[in-house]
Amino acid sequence: MALLGVIGGLGPMATAYFMELVTSMTDALTDQEHIRMLVYSVPDTPDRTDYILGKSIKDPLPCLIDAGLTLKEAGADVIAIPCITAHYFHDKIEKKVGVQILNAISDSAELLKSRGIAKVGIMATEGTVKSGLFRREFEKKGISAIVPDDNGQNIVTSLIFDNVKKGITPDMDAFFRVKNELLGKGAEIILLGCTELSVIKKSYDVGDHVFDVMEALAASAIEACGKTVRKEYSLI
Repeated sequence: MALLGVIGGLGPMATAYFMELVTSMTDALTDQEHIRMLVYSVPDTPDRTDYILGKSIKDPLPCLIDAGLTLKEAGADVIAIPCITAHYFHDKIEKKVGVQILNAISDSAELLKSRGIAKVGIMATEGTVKSGLFRREFEKKGISAIVPDDNGQNIVTSLIFDNVKKGITPDMDAFFRVKNELLGKGAEIILLGCTELSVIKKSYDVGDHVFDVMEALAASAIEACGKTVRKEYSLI
């Protein structure tokens, strides 16, 4: 069985939930049938969104590469990063580390294409949205991406940074305002494109027509390590 390496701490609660998802979603009946997982938590990694938006000159890439190399040296066969904004650096990390880095964005695009989805509403960090990470991958699959207006994006940013990352109860009324805005613009499904939004989904009812990118990442990690996903967690 392959050893899964996890670059964690981006943020810490999202990493804990990713580990829970991998465990819950693995088709296993005993401890011994679960995958081996090695987590390196590096919460002091510079903020990804601030760097991407030019608000900070502190480059997170060296920290991410160092974490990947640490996991590789410890025996990791494949690496997951439960931080979607960090996928901005995906190719550079993979090239420097020399180990497969799972790509939650391209995997999500493939899964949504298999469902016949044509329009997706994106809830993610401002860095992820403005860098076009999802839009470019979705366009390759013939899927159009719809993003919130400026006020809606500010709400999403607050949910991520002012609520989840600070351990504060999320403003669910605000969440639904953005979700309904995107549905009103023609989105067939709402993409939770930030792992902090996945944390909200864990504890609160976010309604239907929602796709959780972290579940896609967990499924990819399970399969990459030679195991299968429980049928009740099938994303297709």
